[in-house]
Formats: sequence, structure tokens, C-alpha cells
Amino acid sequence: MEAQAQHGLAPVTDMKQAQAEPVRLQQADTRAPQGLELRHLRYFVAVADAGTFTHAAERLFIAQPTLSQQIARLEQAIGTPLLVRGRDGVQLTTAGAVLLDAARDVLSLVDHGVSRTRQAAGLGRQRLRVVMPRTLPEALTVTTATLLRSATTAADVDLVWMETPLDAGFSPIRQHQADAGLGWLTDGPDALSAPLDAMTLGEFEPDLWIPAVHPAASRGTISLPEMASLQVIHGPRRASPGTYDRWLDILRTADPHFAFTDPPLRHSLPVALAFAATADPPAAVLTGSSAAAGTSSGVIRRLRPADTAEMVRVGIAGHPLTATAALVWNGDLPRPLQQILFDTADGATPPAPASLSRAG
Repeated sequence: MEAQAQHGLAPVTDMKQAQAEPVRLQQADTRAPQGLELRHLRYFVAVADAGTFTHAAERLFIAQPTLSQQIARLEQAIGTPLLVRGRDGVQLTTAGAVLLDAARDVLSLVDHGVSRTRQAAGLGRQRLRVVMPRTLPEALTVTTATLLRSATTAADVDLVWMETPLDAGFSPIRQHQADAGLGWLTDGPDALSAPLDAMTLGEFEPDLWIPAVHPAASRGTISLPEMASLQVIHGPRRASPGTYDRWLDILRTADPHFAFTDPPLRHSLPVALAFAATADPPAAVLTGSSAAAGTSSGVIRRLRPADTAEMVRVGIAGHPLTATAALVWNGDLPRPLQQILFDTADGATPPAPASLSRAG
């Protein structure tokens, strides 16, 4: 009995009573906290994807204080912090990373279920959700978007645009959070996991801007070891994690300690060039994939800022930093929707025919 008391167990005085009354173990409460609503999960996912409360509020068309208040209520309902605010935006806590995956699954299932229910009741048309990240070449984005809009209109399909980063594995599409997306293949279409299908649209490479006083500026090209010896402004990683990680690995073959420096402002090449030119020592700026690989001008229009701040654009010898643009979709989509995507990719590929790859 003393041993039982030491372990927090009630003493047994009657053996018959012990046999008649089974021990009941307390079960953990796995129910969702009271007050938790789907909108809280949508707000949380939006903040995690955008990287800042400001950008998330803009995408959600709500005031930033309101968004912050709703996230605070979500954290209070769950009982633990989910996000850590910093100078560079927000970071997920360990608990936040777990909830993010679960929230994506829940929202995807709800959206998919509502869509199927409406279609079964004759209340809605088929819907195609397409991801278009900001990091894509402008001309490629315009061409693909125009073709998609035309094809879906002709097929009486609702087209929904989504702006969210795509990783190298196209996780939002594989997890049914989106139906298709235009993005970068860093390891080739055969590396995609099932059930993804992809049609390649061409190979592209980034622009590299270096200080005009650098010896490589007069040559017009720079070697990979020379580039790795510079401070290179590129990113942030969340904007295009697939190409960011791939190019970082390549540069680390020349310098194992190489690391990118985040730009002072996103989506502002002139500001990045000015920042690089005035750094001590002067730095380089690496853009996203913007020109057809291995060409001087390329099919895709290159960005030409008005003020290059004494910076010169050069090529990288051997073209080691490349990425293949592709239209990727989930192979579980209905055949009519897959045909729309196939025809779009085929029309957006200049001039050679696109190549089809099925993961599996």
C-alpha cells in the first residue's frame, strides 16, 4: 500500500472491489479548442505564406490590427505561441509549423468538399486553382495567364489565381491546396513525386550584377569561384525556395561557407543595386530566373532599371545557375481540366514542343 501511495494510486482494501471496478485511464482531450474557427486557420496560413502581417493583411483585404488580433486569439485558444515576430518578418514556432501543415490539410478538404457539393447540386461550375508566384519572368507569366484565361472561359471553368511560394516538390499542388502552378524545376521533371504531371516551358537563368570596378565587369563574364568570393544579394528564400536552395548548393561547391544576403527591399532591383554599390566592400546582386538560358538576349524580356548605380550585368561562365520553367498539375484532376493545362503549356512553349513528364 505504501508503494501504491508513493505512485499516486488509491489503496485497495477489498479484493472483490478491485476486481469489480476496472481502472479507468484518463484520456487526452483531442478536441479542437472552443472558439476556433476556419477563418482563424485561413488567417494563420496567410501570415505564414506572406512572411509578414502587412503583406498578409493586404492579400486578405483586412486591416493589419484586425489580423494581429485574430492571430492572438488563435494562439490564446490553442494555448501556445505560433509565430515569432522579427525584423525580417515572422517565423513559425515548432507548434506553429505543426499547425500550419494541419491547417492546410483542413482548409483544402473543406474547400474541396464544398466545391464537390455545389457541383453535385448543380450550383457551381468546375474550378481550376492555379498558383502564379511573383518570381516568374513577366513575359512567361503574361503568356501563360492569357492562354489559361482563354481556355477556361471556353470550357466554362472558373479560374482562381493563387499567389503563394512553390517549393521544389510543388507541395501545395501535391497536397491538393492548389490544382496547378507555374514554377521552377530545379532537378528536372523526373524528380517530381507522384501524382504530379509537368510540362516544361524552357530553361532560364538569372541576371548577375556586379560593381563596375570588378575585373570581371570588363570581360562580361564571371567565373563561379569569383562570384562565390563576393557578397551576393539574393532572395529572400521564402520567395522561391527551390531555386534558392539549388543555387546555394552550386555556389557552395566553390566556397563551402558561401551564403546569400537578403535584399533590403523585396521586388525592387534598383534599390538592391544601389545598396550593393554602396556596400563596403561593394556587393553583387543576383536576380531570379529572368532570361532564356545560354542566350545573350533571350525570349524573355530582361529587366533594365533606369539607374544601375555603377553596376554592370555580366554572364556566369558555363551557365551553372539555371532553372526549368514548368506548368505542374495534380494527376488526380478530371481529364477536361488536365487537357486545359496541357494545351496551355503547349501554347506557351517557344518554339520547340513542350515535353510531358509524369511522376511515379
